[in-house]
Amino acid sequence: MTARDIALQVAQVLATLLLAPLLQGIVLQFEERVQRARGPGIFQPYRDLWKLFHKQLVLPHSASWIFWLAPVVAFTCMLTVPILIPVLTDYPLPLSSMGDLLGGGLILTLGSFVILLAGLDTGSSWGGIGSSRVVMLTILAEPTLILVFVGITLLAKTMLPFVVNHLLVASLAVYWSPAHLFLVLAFFVLLLVETDRLPIHSSTHLEVYMIEEARILEYSGPLLALVKWASMMKQFILYTLFCNVLTLPWGLSQQGGALGAAGAAVALMLKFTLVACAVVTVETMQARLRFYRYQEPLALSFLFAVLAIVANQMA
Repeated sequence: MTARDIALQVAQVLATLLLAPLLQGIVLQFEERVQRARGPGIFQPYRDLWKLFHKQLVLPHSASWIFWLAPVVAFTCMLTVPILIPVLTDYPLPLSSMGDLLGGGLILTLGSFVILLAGLDTGSSWGGIGSSRVVMLTILAEPTLILVFVGITLLAKTMLPFVVNHLLVASLAVYWSPAHLFLVLAFFVLLLVETDRLPIHSSTHLEVYMIEEARILEYSGPLLALVKWASMMKQFILYTLFCNVLTLPWGLSQQGGALGAAGAAVALMLKFTLVACAVVTVETMQARLRFYRYQEPLALSFLFAVLAIVANQMA
């Protein structure tokens, strides 16, 4: 373990921490532009976080220690996953061997789970609505995610993201194989679900549609800032997995130099911009669904994952 490797490991975490709000700003800006509105600037999430960190903290009387601890745990989980995945380099760094794709998925799930518990902790009807709806989505999303991991394992004979990255870069036959293409489609639908881009009004403050906003409605001030920042980092991590592992595995630093790492960060944001365009386009083109039809896109993702496994076995 050299000093350069440690610096790169820290740089991957800092890139996730500092660039996650920028990705959120880009997605929101594209969404407004597609809808022919001006919208906020791409740096608005940074200003929002700054304001929240400087606001007074107000807590519900019924809140327990879970309500306090959940944002810190979720924020820490999102800082842990970048250690395990290729964010800036295409080779594993010293601590990358602590977990594979499944381990990273479990850490992401833990971060979401503690926020779910916090939504239920205060006894608020809003938190109960949001948490119950998140569970309804998770029941279908998690099995699909596991099937995607199974498909990746069968394709690359491993769950290590760096090995998958190298395999797709080295072999165009594997990259354009039906199994890989089905995995990309399945993960893309999961990306829509996990980043709250399902074709339902899930990000509003209307009681009929609220999901994510409902379970964090009781938070304010610095705790709300931590929750929102953790959500942005989760989106950044999922985009990183989709781009650097499955879809666009190029543009990463091979030597680990400072210039190469900076170039990898720029390339990463360019890839994120392309994916954000696709996400916003798909979200905008689809007709808004009633809430009880949320299972339709998840069922489609599940089908793609099954087809990926079948195609891999037939190859």
